[in-house]
Amino acid sequence: MLPETRYAKSGNVHIAYQVFGKGAIDIVLIDGPARAIRCAFAIGLAVRGLGIEIRMGLHKGEVEMRDSDVLGIAVHIASRIASLAGPNQIVVSRTVKDLVAGSGIRFAERGVEQLAGIKEHMELYMAME
Repeated sequence: MLPETRYAKSGNVHIAYQVFGKGAIDIVLIDGPARAIRCAFAIGLAVRGLGIEIRMGLHKGEVEMRDSDVLGIAVHIASRIASLAGPNQIVVSRTVKDLVAGSGIRFAERGVEQLAGIKEHMELYMAME
């Protein structure tokens, strides 16, 4: 089964994204890190009005598509990062932060974490609206 394409709006930015998953954890693939953060802001804003709290983790890396599954270390890293986010927070890897330099997106340091199953320590940041 192919993923559903959904749409979000953040300011004057319109974003199309695909969601893979069927439960508490979904994987969203977006073609650029700044668009991914803006999409996360838009999704967070949309669900706040419904009384739903979500936690989002973003990382940029290689993935493998197999049928309707998304696989790879980047998926695991994003999942581990999301598990460290507080309610309604967007936590990103240093990789994402570096790639959006100059975009106007602001960040607060979250510190260095050892993510389960990942050899290297990772610097994490919270995206700020």
